[in-house]
Amino acid sequence: QVQLVESGGGLVQAGGSLRLPCAASGSIFSINAMGWYRQASGKQRELVATITSSGSTNYADSVKGRFTISRANAKNTVYLQMNSLKPEDTAVYYCNADLYGLDIRRGNYWGQGTQVTVSS
Repeated sequence: QVQLVESGGGLVQAGGSLRLPCAASGSIFSINAMGWYRQASGKQRELVATITSSGSTNYADSVKGRFTISRANAKNTVYLQMNSLKPEDTAVYYCNADLYGLDIRRGNYWGQGTQVTVSS
């Protein structure tokens, strides 16, 4: 079994910052890409940022220059540093991992989500 556990969400004023960590645990052989997605109320889930095992990153245009994704491979952990937050960043943020389990089967896993609310 594999678990992804996010933390670090909360309420912040516009212009503020938050850091979201997500730790993967369980029967993991290796992790390929990890990423963050978000879903605002009444909207579809959308990509925020992804990072490969070699450190290549990809960002949604709406967060470029404000958010930074990073990972600590030894800890199976991915981070999302969010600066200059805007009210439109309000959403539930989900961690995602594309990985191989100990049975060498590839799978895609999601965390339970963490709420980020940005007040104006």
